[in-house]
Formats: sequence, C-alpha cells, structure tokens
Amino acid sequence: MKLSTKGRYGIKAMVDIAAEYGKGRISVNQLAEKQGVSVAYLEQIIAALKKAGLVEAARGASGGYTLTRPPEDIYVGEVLRALEGSTAILHCVGVDSTAECNNACRCSARPLWIKLQQKIDEVLNTTTIKEMADDYSAISGKE
Repeated sequence: MKLSTKGRYGIKAMVDIAAEYGKGRISVNQLAEKQGVSVAYLEQIIAALKKAGLVEAARGASGGYTLTRPPEDIYVGEVLRALEGSTAILHCVGVDSTAECNNACRCSARPLWIKLQQKIDEVLNTTTIKEMADDYSAISGKE
C-alpha cells in the first residue's frame, strides 16, 4: 500500500482537528497553514472526510471543522479507507477485493502478503486519532 498525499494530509488534518476537539473548531485556513498545503487541496480532502461522516463544518465567524465523534472513537483505518479506498497492499489480499488472482492457489509469496496485510490492518484498525494526537503532542512538546 502506498499512501497518496491525500491520505497523508487527511490523517494530519484529522490529528490537527482532534487536537482542538472539545475546545472549538479549526478553520481550513488554519489547517492549511499548519500543514503547508493549499486551502483548495485541503478543502477537497475535508469534503471526503465530511462525506464519510468523520468531520462536520460550521459557517460563520466561529466556524470551522470538528470531529463528529470523540477522537478515541475514530480509527486511522476508517480515515484512510474514506480517502484512499482499499488499504490492501495487493488486490489478491484485500477484503473488499473484486479482482481475482488466477495464481492465488499456486502463489508461493501469498502467505507472506496475507501476513503483512493482517499486520497493517491490525495497526490501522486499532490506532485511534486520539492516540496519534497524543503522540504528536508528546513529541512536539505541545502538551
């Protein structure tokens, strides 16, 4: 699995929004400035996160974005699936795969790919956005 910039910036945006959870909303301009990315690009990413029901927006002077659920209830895997689609490293090991591999029964490397996919899924589906925000705060000295 190779993450696109959309996935990378989306995760960073979710962590930045989580850092403000319970304190207020954060604007797309603030997020873009923190990440060094254009507002237009970040708006596309936020739109996908909104569509997935992970963030909500409010307009006006105190507007901006916030999470729809507490950050400890949002897992990295669901964020990446909202932005990237499948998180499978190869189509033949993906749970939501519709592609068939004619060589799957004879593939000597497939057991390795399955183990690797299971470990990736385990990390993505057990790591919360809150954990990421806490880890970031700890290493950046922003506690």
